[in-house]
Amino acid sequence: MTRQIRWILPASTNAILILALLRIAGSALAAPAVTPKTNPPPRLIVQDSPLGPEVKTSTSFAPVIKKTAPSVVSIYTTTNVRDRGQGNPFMSDPLLRRWFGEDFGSRMPQQRRSQNNLGSGVVVSTEGYVLTASHVIDGADEIQVALASGEECKAVVIGSDPATDIAVLRIESKKSLPAATLADSDKLEVGDLVLAMGNPFGVGQTVTMGLVSALGRGGFNISGYENFIQTDAAINPGNSGGPLLDAEGRVIGINTAIISPSGGFNGVGFAVPVNMARFVMERLIKDGQVTRGYLGINMQPLTPDLAKEFGLPEDSAGVLVGGVMPDSAAAKAGVKDGDLIVEVAGKKVTDPRNLQLIVSQTAPGTKVSLKVLRNTDGKRTTEKMLTASLGELPTELSGNRRGNPAQPKEPDLDALEGVELSDLDSRTRRELEVPSSIRGAMVHSVDPDSKAAEAGLRTGDIIVEINRQAVASAEETVKLSSRVKTDKLLLRIWSGQAGAPGGTRYLVVENTKRK
Repeated sequence: MTRQIRWILPASTNAILILALLRIAGSALAAPAVTPKTNPPPRLIVQDSPLGPEVKTSTSFAPVIKKTAPSVVSIYTTTNVRDRGQGNPFMSDPLLRRWFGEDFGSRMPQQRRSQNNLGSGVVVSTEGYVLTASHVIDGADEIQVALASGEECKAVVIGSDPATDIAVLRIESKKSLPAATLADSDKLEVGDLVLAMGNPFGVGQTVTMGLVSALGRGGFNISGYENFIQTDAAINPGNSGGPLLDAEGRVIGINTAIISPSGGFNGVGFAVPVNMARFVMERLIKDGQVTRGYLGINMQPLTPDLAKEFGLPEDSAGVLVGGVMPDSAAAKAGVKDGDLIVEVAGKKVTDPRNLQLIVSQTAPGTKVSLKVLRNTDGKRTTEKMLTASLGELPTELSGNRRGNPAQPKEPDLDALEGVELSDLDSRTRRELEVPSSIRGAMVHSVDPDSKAAEAGLRTGDIIVEINRQAVASAEETVKLSSRVKTDKLLLRIWSGQAGAPGGTRYLVVENTKRK
């Protein structure tokens, strides 16, 4: 039975439209189906040859990495920890501590557990010396070094210097150890391309790329001597101790820290310059410890007010000598209080941290040239070249201690308004460990809102000079300061430190009353 298709259209429909529709329907029914066999094959352009040497040099760091990667190692440390009740939630229950005392849990038998850490390092000599970060191996009972080849070696700690966060290990291998090439980090420039290598998060040897973001970074209290290379090359946990490389694959730094509230990399990483690491390594290998040069001065930054008082140009840069230690290298070289040190060993001095780094990275006994600017009358400044044979930095420099002398006397002065003074007595000398050579007026208290406090004068300081004139008592200090007619008062003060020699420095106090 044949089924007929009937189009139901309004009577007014145009006959031409009907014919067109019928034609389209007929042609659709008659069109042949398209099969895959009729599709032409794709003509792909495939080039499976490796990059040419000219292209590879400008677009890939593979040749650089191949040269340096064998020298980069992973460092695994194990620390044995003894504790009581570790892992037992009841031991820290506040309710049990309330009834049984805060030492509840300490009565439990000790348990021993292992704590494992991961870091990186770099082989720097064929004798097997490995540079890494001090915090990577700090407190470790066992250290294993895994070479890029897969070989594992037991490491011996040659020495560690937490002040710079540098440590030196030594390993022995059955094969020849590949040593990385070290560059001169003093020749780095901001904007130079750098590569960071290491074993972040334990995923395996990894390379990241970035720029030198800044040089000479410090003031973070990460280590005692901070002169970091800042980079945006990704540095993550596990990268610590690994090398920072230049575009030729030479080591320019040892990765040490990042700034990150979350713990992950945020684009701000730091590396210890390899020149500093080399100095530490050489001292540790030779002496087993790091001995540093010591000049023997109290350093302070040069402020515009101090520059004006000492008759120095406004654009002067350097470190002001607040005081010279007796029998120190500086004293023997002829450095005077109030000198401005502008160069050491031909290197420009910009601030106290910079001077400290230059001197500390010079071995004791080394003779260095000093360029100083000296002003004796407040008007003329003369340049002098001195030679100092550096001493050895003492190890016992720490802490402050303040006294509490009786019978304070409050002078009615403008510059020292809000400052209470008293004479030095034997008791005060003993408490502050004030040398017998120090004479002056003891600062008993300082009003926090006073001009003197704003300038940096603190309780326990001893005023020894006013406008370069020595004072021996509170009364003399009052009389001398009252005669000052200028709008600034130049104080030289001595500050004591418990367990270490104190020192002097300069302060400039505005000679005006508080508003």
